[in-house]
Amino acid sequence: MAQAPIFRTAAQALVDQLVLHGVEHVFCVPGESYLGVLNALRDSPIAVTIGRQEGGCAMMAEAVGKTTGRPGVCFVTRGPGATNAAAGVHVASQDSTPLILFVGQVDRGLKEREAFQELDYRAVFHSMAKWVVEIETPERVPELVARAFATACAGRPGPVVVALPRDMLTAQVAVADAPALRPAECAPHPQDMAALDRLLAEAARPLLVLGGPRWDQDSRAAMHALAERFELPVMTSYRRLTLFDPLHPAYAGDLGLAPNPRLIERVMAADLVVWVGGRISEISSQGYKLFDIPAPSTRLVHVHPAAEELGRVFWPTLAIQASPAGFAAAAAGLAPPPAIPWRQETRQAHADYLAWSETPTPQPGAVNLGEVMVWLREQLPADAIVCNGAGNYAGWIHRFLRFRRLHGHVAPTSASMGYGVPAAVAMQRLNPGRTVVSINGDGDFLMNGQEFATAVQYGLSIIVLVADNRSYGTIRMHQEREFPGRVSGTDLVNPDFAAYARAFGGFGATVETTADFGPAFEAARVSGLPSILHLKIDVDAISPSTTLGQIRTAALSRAEPALRPAAPSSWAKAQ
Repeated sequence: MAQAPIFRTAAQALVDQLVLHGVEHVFCVPGESYLGVLNALRDSPIAVTIGRQEGGCAMMAEAVGKTTGRPGVCFVTRGPGATNAAAGVHVASQDSTPLILFVGQVDRGLKEREAFQELDYRAVFHSMAKWVVEIETPERVPELVARAFATACAGRPGPVVVALPRDMLTAQVAVADAPALRPAECAPHPQDMAALDRLLAEAARPLLVLGGPRWDQDSRAAMHALAERFELPVMTSYRRLTLFDPLHPAYAGDLGLAPNPRLIERVMAADLVVWVGGRISEISSQGYKLFDIPAPSTRLVHVHPAAEELGRVFWPTLAIQASPAGFAAAAAGLAPPPAIPWRQETRQAHADYLAWSETPTPQPGAVNLGEVMVWLREQLPADAIVCNGAGNYAGWIHRFLRFRRLHGHVAPTSASMGYGVPAAVAMQRLNPGRTVVSINGDGDFLMNGQEFATAVQYGLSIIVLVADNRSYGTIRMHQEREFPGRVSGTDLVNPDFAAYARAFGGFGATVETTADFGPAFEAARVSGLPSILHLKIDVDAISPSTTLGQIRTAALSRAEPALRPAAPSSWAKAQ
């Protein structure tokens, strides 16, 4: 039944569409280019979080989209606001996250003159967004906003950018609301499932890899049931750790950065790989080396909701266009073979995972990040949420933390620095009763550390860990591999991060030894304030498996004599 037109401003119509589409939170940095929207939001039921930089706000919205499956919503002003927000749009693009970025624009009559802060948003965002649209006609606001929501969620989810000319928003229009659209679920054809059934029956060493977006509790539970019926070893792709219970006897580990070597051996020895939900990306495919390109020698089944991802890099033996929910429902009808020849291999795969992840490795320096992660693993509530950005410190998270619940870990597969604090702000806004921890490197933290002020403003009791090794550690690691002993551009001089927290009105503590960590964390929790724990990490402790010194020594041993660093001259020694 058609809706009756409602007389209102275009800005009010836009906010009404957000409410109709179930939006409960928006994130923004205010701008005069969309004052009409800010005015309409004031009287709406939507909670508005004001951030300190548009990139952080876009990452907050991305974290909401990642964990809810519904588009996260961010508003930013024109020009510099839009370009700042591009960092979050890129995360949403590579992570396949539904996100809608609303961007202010100059008045329609000023376009094409390079007016103040004017940008061509289609040109700026076309390589990152699924769709970029500028709403020129106020009567089309409901229609185009509905399309933005549908596009962000359909197939492979992703970001949509909607530009809003300032004068368009203040126009008075009589227009009806558009209906809220639900993303279509695509399910496998029965012939596809019959083909998968035959492949499983013929396999001797199969395995299951779970990744990508659009998972919910039911589809996750269905994959556990499938793994139990077939006793399949199950792996998760990069930063999709929460898709399978790590203590389940079928879990084999994650295909991320610096994975367990036994895990890679297991994939290389498999005769059937069933990859469900995610792209077969560079990181998860270990630099596109797990399978031959374009035709893998291993039988490969790729299940993905977007047709364009099937065969994009690797031509699968069987391509199945299906969402996780659609595949999960169809997989319930699969029956295991009478004899399961890989049963012992599955048990051994889980034993290998436990051996790899149970005990922290020795580390240089007085603070061992592995021991910190094990402490968190044992002490955090089961429903805690851990957020992080990018840096070598994340290797300890992937290896030693165990996430028992869906979306208990929120991190970018694009490995974008500066993500951890904004994501933690968003998660605490959505989940005020849960423990939210943000783990960061020092360079990583200071890319969006200003959003700690947002946590203070809204009374969000996030606990932020800053692993400070006074270096852009990941780049330093690659530097030592490529140019051993020649440090350039990676050293950092950092502030007192505990004092930084106190300056904003939060709790701060410094962790000089591993033994200091537990009491400091408990003090932060008891304080009820947004908190920063400043962990002093030795720069040589570059990963759970090796040190910078070992990397440098190995690189020097491989280098030709002419490429090795020259001995200091007598003059340099004297200096």
